[in-house]
Amino acid sequence: MKTRYVFLLVVSAAAAAALLPGQTHGQDRAASRPQGSATAPASGMLGILRHGNWECALPGDAGGEAFVPQPAEAFRIGTASSYESPEGTGIYLMRGTEVLFTRGPKKDERFRVLGENTLQKLNPDGTLSKLICTRVGAGE
Repeated sequence: MKTRYVFLLVVSAAAAAALLPGQTHGQDRAASRPQGSATAPASGMLGILRHGNWECALPGDAGGEAFVPQPAEAFRIGTASSYESPEGTGIYLMRGTEVLFTRGPKKDERFRVLGENTLQKLNPDGTLSKLICTRVGAGE
């Protein structure tokens, strides 16, 4: 019998708290939402990059090479949204037309998808850099 009264008391208190006017002191849901940042990926459908070796280059000039390879920027895309670079392995997230490297040596680097086999690196402020990465083979 005592358990029944405790149960009714708890239910009554919860109902009163929910229905009575006035400020509640519960969780601030707005404050608990994740805040956007400069490194947050764009919205859109989740996707994956094509597996294989990706080489990166900067534009050259009219008097010399058309492109200047940047071997330190190269990477290989593997299964399960993983990548391998000269410095080690990590994970990436592709959302819409933006790729964000979330773990590993390229962490926080962002790229814009220009085509199925082409990416352009983004500067920290979100503007396009001159670095272009192209998938050159399926890799092994």
